[in-house]
Amino acid sequence: MLDKIKSLSKQTLVYGTSTIVGRFLNFILVPFYTNVFPPAEYGVVAIIFAYIAFLNIIYSLGFEAGYFRFASSNEIGTEKQNFSHPFFTILINAAFLSGIILVFSGTITNLTGINDPKVVTYTAFILFFDAISLVPFANLRLKNKAKAFAAIKITNIVINVGLNLLLILVFKFGLVAVFLSNLAASVVTFLLLLPVVIKNLSLNFNKELFRELVKFSLPYLPAGLASIIVQVIDKPIMQYLTDIKTVGIYNANYKLGIFMMLIVSMFEYAWRPFFLNNAREPNAKPLFAKVMTLFVGASSLVFIILTFFIDKIVEIPLPHKGHIIGEKYWQGLIIVPTVLFSYIFLGIYTNLMAGIYIEKKTKYLPFITGLGAVLNIIVCFALIPVAGIMGGAAATLISYVSMAVYIYIIVQKYYRVEYEIPRVLGIIAIDAIAIAIFYISFGHLDLLYRIPLAVIFCAVIIYISGIYKAKNLIDKQEIPNSKPDSIDPDPIMIDDIPAN
Repeated sequence: MLDKIKSLSKQTLVYGTSTIVGRFLNFILVPFYTNVFPPAEYGVVAIIFAYIAFLNIIYSLGFEAGYFRFASSNEIGTEKQNFSHPFFTILINAAFLSGIILVFSGTITNLTGINDPKVVTYTAFILFFDAISLVPFANLRLKNKAKAFAAIKITNIVINVGLNLLLILVFKFGLVAVFLSNLAASVVTFLLLLPVVIKNLSLNFNKELFRELVKFSLPYLPAGLASIIVQVIDKPIMQYLTDIKTVGIYNANYKLGIFMMLIVSMFEYAWRPFFLNNAREPNAKPLFAKVMTLFVGASSLVFIILTFFIDKIVEIPLPHKGHIIGEKYWQGLIIVPTVLFSYIFLGIYTNLMAGIYIEKKTKYLPFITGLGAVLNIIVCFALIPVAGIMGGAAATLISYVSMAVYIYIIVQKYYRVEYEIPRVLGIIAIDAIAIAIFYISFGHLDLLYRIPLAVIFCAVIIYISGIYKAKNLIDKQEIPNSKPDSIDPDPIMIDDIPAN
């Protein structure tokens, strides 16, 4: 059993590293785009990729989760049938939906305000190839082929970034190059996965298997849609209430949240196997409580530094020319602390999900994400007309705070943990004071005052969280020689959309 757990840890490291590296490589495109495209053109990129993120859920129909559920045991049908049924279902659905997009591309172009109809055409094919790659990727994960999975993912990103640079800088393709590069990367990805598809295909139809797949998979749609709405709905609403230029400025600065998002992502990949392996230890709950405090403390240190110095950081010149984001986008820096603060609550939400999975209460996740989605939409419509881009950032913060609070209530009902609430709230209060100082003195506070303030705030956070004595507070845990309780095959998590 210990060998299996070590294997799981290694695979988690590979998956996590590849995802984080991929997200960072994608982020490289943000400085590139904002130094090349004016805000209105970058706004088009933001809107299209928001639609892509939303449509990805509809294209998959939840059958990726269905594949994990039934292919892991082959309790119904053969191994090849368990691969082929979800693959062909997604293939047919993707072909149908992309066909509709192609047929009505002219109408979609006019409705979205896109100048070049080729963008809609490329988007239809991006959605198609990304969808039919889902089950092959899931197969690699199920077969513990983490290195192959990571290699293909990284190849996709490298091709995307490389072609963007080549087509925009050398061939002067302009905005259409963004979508052509993504399409090329998606096609190459599927071609690399084609051996997996060919190896596992079967044309034998199993009615019982298909019926069970449908019954299991479709309920994932509402939760998936709610989850993605929290992440992307602010862009279309902002376009509707303002203009595409505002969306471009908003999206570029929102993407600066990657600094905190990467911390949450790394924590998530380490946290899942950790809480599963330690769930039945006698001191698991005190350990989980301390982990919460330390996460909030550590992420808040990063938050403080970025909040006090974000305007100086974006002014750092890039090697050739330009800055981390183009000067035309700097007016949107005001939203960055709010976005960073939102990710802290996303990390709290991620931490609290331990109790949900340990007690198998995943049925509550659609309601939690649904609450976040509804609040996001309401706040966007209420605040964007009066507060502009700050309204969109506030909607994100309120969504993640509500999700963290709601999941805390549910977890305490079924898996009560005595979290160090006074410490956590104390740290969050320090963060809130830092945000207040940022907004009161936006762009005017001299470095002579910022540096000592940042040092004082960080020192207080370190003291409250107990980071300085963490080694004494958390002893090395002995992994239990028992298999952790089973969880859903593909838990619903909040993942970021591509950096484009």
